[in-house]
Amino acid sequence: MDPRKLLLLTVATVISMSLMARTSFAADVSYGYESVDGVNIFYREAGKENPSSIVLLHGFPSSSHQYRNLIRELGDEFHVIAMDYPAFGASDFPAPSDYEYSFDNISQTIDQFLEQREISSYAMYLQDYGAPIGLRIAAKHPERVNALIFQNGNLYEEGLNKEAWAPIMKLWEGRDAELEKVIASNVFGLEGLRWQYTHGTRNPDSILPDNWLLDYQSLSRPGQHAVQLDLFYDYRNNVALYPEWQQYLKDNQPPSLVVWAKNDAFFPTPGAEGIKRDVKDVDYHLLDTGHFALEEDGPLIAGKIRAFMTAKNLK
Repeated sequence: MDPRKLLLLTVATVISMSLMARTSFAADVSYGYESVDGVNIFYREAGKENPSSIVLLHGFPSSSHQYRNLIRELGDEFHVIAMDYPAFGASDFPAPSDYEYSFDNISQTIDQFLEQREISSYAMYLQDYGAPIGLRIAAKHPERVNALIFQNGNLYEEGLNKEAWAPIMKLWEGRDAELEKVIASNVFGLEGLRWQYTHGTRNPDSILPDNWLLDYQSLSRPGQHAVQLDLFYDYRNNVALYPEWQQYLKDNQPPSLVVWAKNDAFFPTPGAEGIKRDVKDVDYHLLDTGHFALEEDGPLIAGKIRAFMTAKNLK
């Protein structure tokens, strides 16, 4: 055989074997539904049953889809689970007359989901909406939470970018139909959704378009805008609970991993600094990326989580 062809064949074989080896470490992901008070909650999970789990709580406007890669990367060693909130992703979208769309109620649904799945010891990954939902659960069941992972999951007023939040903060002063139209036009459109994923990233063109295309499809369902605007309005109640959640951190001192995107337009780094102030045991990292940090720094974050969980003997 021509030596050059033999070399190319050898290189191709090595690359193929390398890829196969890397793929073999990726965990199989399973999917399912759990009925919680008549609402079907979609979930994806990986990893064998464990005394402790990692619960991944998604942000707006996404779903458990934002954890599609992280679950595979961690599921070889940990039990990992992510679910879609009601009206998000593949979960049921009950009418507002049948389901109260508030952060209080969504957190109750997710809390009940975890109880039904018999998940009673866990670390929580808190991103965006995941923070007010997860911190309600943590404050209610501090004995169940063995660690927190903060990825731009905020609980400090200084962690809110007042300029980015200005239209929604104006809405908190009183519901206004014209203002809500402006918010919906800016936030729920395809370009506004794309911006949320790409703003602050090092390489915007590398971010998977599936993210905002799926979100746009979900938000285009009849009644979605009204529900999401209700949640924007209800977010003021999260801010009112910030002191309570800060006290939870001070009193319970959950070991915390901070992997904070420093270019986030909504939750700037003072939110991360607050955690470092209130929790003694913090593994603290600022990342040069945007709001959905996993899209650009997924492997880095997975490595930080793996090292953190291992160091705390949480498997």
